[in-house]
Amino acid sequence: MDSKDYGLELKYAEGGSLVAEGTRIEGYASLFGLADQGGDVVVRGAYAASLKRLAARGDKVRMLWQHDPARPIGVWEEICEDEKGLWVKGRLLPEIAQAREAAALIAAGAIDGLSIGYRTVSAERDGKGRRLLSEVELWEVSLVTFPMLAEAKVGRKSDGAWELAAAFRAATRALRAE
Repeated sequence: MDSKDYGLELKYAEGGSLVAEGTRIEGYASLFGLADQGGDVVVRGAYAASLKRLAARGDKVRMLWQHDPARPIGVWEEICEDEKGLWVKGRLLPEIAQAREAAALIAAGAIDGLSIGYRTVSAERDGKGRRLLSEVELWEVSLVTFPMLAEAKVGRKSDGAWELAAAFRAATRALRAE
Protein backbone atom coordinates (compact mmCIF):
# COMPACT_ATOMS: atom_id res chain seq x y z
CA MET A 1 0.00 0.00 0.00
CA ASP A 2 1.32 3.42 -0.88
CA SER A 3 0.89 5.52 2.26
CA LYS A 4 0.49 8.67 0.15
CA ASP A 5 -2.79 7.34 -1.20
CA TYR A 6 -4.42 7.88 2.19
CA GLY A 7 -2.56 10.91 3.50
CA LEU A 8 -0.72 8.66 5.96
CA GLU A 9 2.71 9.85 7.05
CA LEU A 10 5.25 7.73 8.91
CA LYS A 11 7.55 8.93 11.67
CA TYR A 12 10.13 6.65 13.24
CA ALA A 13 11.54 6.59 16.74
CA GLU A 14 14.65 4.59 17.48
CA GLY A 15 14.86 2.44 20.54
CA GLY A 16 17.95 0.91 22.04
CA SER A 17 16.30 -0.55 25.11
CA LEU A 18 12.85 -1.77 24.17
CA VAL A 19 11.18 -3.19 27.24
CA ALA A 20 9.87 -6.66 26.54
CA GLU A 21 8.41 -8.48 29.50
CA GLY A 22 6.94 -11.63 28.05
CA THR A 23 4.71 -10.17 25.40
CA ARG A 24 4.51 -6.69 26.98
CA ILE A 25 6.31 -3.76 25.41
CA GLU A 26 6.50 -0.08 26.24
CA GLY A 27 8.42 2.99 25.27
CA TYR A 28 8.42 6.32 23.49
CA ALA A 29 7.06 6.30 19.97
CA SER A 30 7.82 10.02 19.53
CA LEU A 31 9.76 12.73 21.37
CA PHE A 32 8.84 16.39 21.40
CA GLY A 33 11.07 19.18 20.15
CA LEU A 34 13.61 17.08 18.24
CA ALA A 35 14.10 17.20 14.48
CA ASP A 36 13.98 13.83 12.77
CA GLN A 37 15.94 12.91 9.66
CA GLY A 38 13.19 14.41 7.49
CA GLY A 39 13.34 17.77 9.27
CA ASP A 40 10.06 17.38 11.15
CA VAL A 41 9.65 18.36 14.79
CA VAL A 42 6.64 17.17 16.80
CA VAL A 43 5.42 19.90 19.15
CA ARG A 44 4.23 19.08 22.67
CA GLY A 45 0.47 18.55 22.63
CA ALA A 46 0.35 17.48 18.97
CA TYR A 47 -1.38 14.18 19.80
CA ALA A 48 -3.87 15.43 22.41
CA ALA A 49 -6.87 16.11 20.15
CA SER A 50 -6.40 12.86 18.23
CA LEU A 51 -6.18 10.76 21.39
CA LYS A 52 -9.29 12.50 22.74
CA ARG A 53 -11.25 11.82 19.54
CA LEU A 54 -10.20 8.16 19.54
CA ALA A 55 -11.29 7.75 23.16
CA ALA A 56 -14.62 9.49 22.52
CA ARG A 57 -15.54 7.05 19.79
CA GLY A 58 -14.14 4.01 21.63
CA ASP A 59 -11.43 3.43 19.04
CA LYS A 60 -7.74 2.59 19.43
CA VAL A 61 -4.40 3.29 17.84
CA ARG A 62 -3.31 0.10 16.08
CA MET A 63 -0.10 -1.86 16.73
CA LEU A 64 1.32 -2.97 13.39
CA TRP A 65 4.43 -4.70 12.11
CA GLN A 66 6.49 -2.40 9.86
CA HIS A 67 3.46 -0.16 9.07
CA ASP A 68 1.69 -2.97 7.25
CA PRO A 69 -2.08 -2.65 7.87
CA ALA A 70 -2.47 -6.33 6.99
CA ARG A 71 -0.12 -7.30 9.84
CA PRO A 72 -1.44 -6.22 13.24
CA ILE A 73 0.66 -7.90 15.93
CA GLY A 74 -0.74 -6.66 19.21
CA VAL A 75 -2.66 -4.00 21.05
CA TRP A 76 -1.65 -0.72 22.64
CA GLU A 77 -3.25 -0.62 26.08
CA GLU A 78 -1.95 2.81 27.09
CA ILE A 79 -0.97 5.78 24.97
CA CYS A 80 -0.35 9.19 26.46
CA GLU A 81 1.60 12.36 26.03
CA ASP A 82 3.91 13.30 28.86
CA GLU A 83 6.60 15.97 29.17
CA LYS A 84 8.95 14.04 26.85
CA GLY A 85 6.75 12.67 24.12
CA LEU A 86 4.25 10.02 23.13
CA TRP A 87 4.55 7.06 25.50
CA VAL A 88 2.99 3.71 24.57
CA LYS A 89 2.46 0.48 26.45
CA GLY A 90 0.95 -2.66 25.01
CA ARG A 91 1.30 -6.33 24.38
CA LEU A 92 2.19 -8.56 21.50
CA LEU A 93 -0.39 -11.27 20.84
CA PRO A 94 1.27 -14.71 21.12
CA GLU A 95 -1.46 -16.23 18.94
CA ILE A 96 -0.09 -14.23 15.99
CA ALA A 97 2.98 -15.76 14.31
CA GLN A 98 4.47 -12.37 13.39
CA ALA A 99 4.07 -11.23 17.01
CA ARG A 100 6.03 -14.26 18.23
CA GLU A 101 8.72 -13.48 15.68
CA ALA A 102 8.75 -9.82 16.78
CA ALA A 103 9.14 -10.89 20.42
CA ALA A 104 12.11 -13.09 19.47
CA LEU A 105 13.71 -10.26 17.47
CA ILE A 106 13.23 -7.83 20.36
CA ALA A 107 14.70 -10.31 22.84
CA ALA A 108 17.74 -10.82 20.60
CA GLY A 109 18.23 -7.08 20.14
CA ALA A 110 17.69 -7.35 16.40
CA ILE A 111 14.85 -4.84 16.38
CA ASP A 112 14.12 -2.02 18.77
CA GLY A 113 12.34 0.73 16.86
CA LEU A 114 8.91 2.25 17.12
CA SER A 115 7.33 4.36 14.42
CA ILE A 116 4.14 6.35 14.21
CA GLY A 117 1.71 6.45 11.30
CA TYR A 118 -0.27 9.68 11.21
CA ARG A 119 -1.86 12.44 9.15
CA THR A 120 -0.76 16.03 9.65
CA VAL A 121 -3.62 18.28 10.74
CA SER A 122 -1.64 21.44 11.48
CA ALA A 123 2.00 22.37 10.83
CA GLU A 124 4.16 25.34 9.97
CA ARG A 125 7.76 25.92 8.92
CA ASP A 126 10.24 27.48 11.29
CA GLY A 127 13.18 29.74 10.34
CA LYS A 128 15.39 26.68 9.78
CA GLY A 129 13.00 25.12 7.26
CA ARG A 130 11.84 22.42 9.65
CA ARG A 131 8.18 21.43 9.71
CA LEU A 132 6.71 21.94 13.20
CA LEU A 133 3.85 19.47 13.66
CA SER A 134 1.40 21.07 16.09
CA GLU A 135 -1.48 18.64 15.53
CA VAL A 136 -1.48 15.16 14.05
CA GLU A 137 -4.12 12.47 13.67
CA LEU A 138 -2.46 9.35 15.09
CA TRP A 139 -3.44 6.15 13.30
CA GLU A 140 -0.92 3.54 14.35
CA VAL A 141 2.33 2.81 16.14
CA SER A 142 4.48 0.11 14.54
CA LEU A 143 7.44 -1.98 15.57
CA VAL A 144 10.06 -1.28 12.90
CA THR A 145 13.57 -2.18 11.86
CA PHE A 146 14.77 1.27 10.80
CA PRO A 147 13.60 4.17 12.97
CA MET A 148 13.94 7.77 11.82
CA LEU A 149 14.18 9.77 15.06
CA ALA A 150 17.43 8.62 16.67
CA GLU A 151 16.91 10.54 19.94
CA ALA A 152 13.55 8.96 20.72
CA LYS A 153 14.27 6.02 22.98
CA VAL A 154 12.09 3.06 23.62
CA GLY A 155 12.15 1.98 27.25
CA ARG A 156 10.68 2.62 30.66
CA LYS A 157 9.51 6.13 31.46
CA SER A 158 11.56 6.12 34.65
CA ASP A 159 14.65 4.45 33.20
CA GLY A 160 17.59 6.79 33.89
CA ALA A 161 19.80 4.75 31.55
CA TRP A 162 17.42 5.71 28.75
CA GLU A 163 18.18 9.39 29.28
CA LEU A 164 21.92 8.77 29.61
CA ALA A 165 22.01 6.73 26.40
CA ALA A 166 20.11 9.48 24.57
CA ALA A 167 22.61 12.06 25.83
CA PHE A 168 25.56 9.97 24.60
CA ARG A 169 23.96 9.53 21.18
CA ALA A 170 23.26 13.26 20.91
CA ALA A 171 26.86 14.07 21.86
CA THR A 172 28.16 11.56 19.30
CA ARG A 173 26.04 13.13 16.55
CA ALA A 174 27.19 16.61 17.54
CA LEU A 175 30.84 15.57 17.38
CA ARG A 176 30.37 13.95 13.98
CA ALA A 177 28.71 17.12 12.64
CA GLU A 178 31.73 19.30 13.57
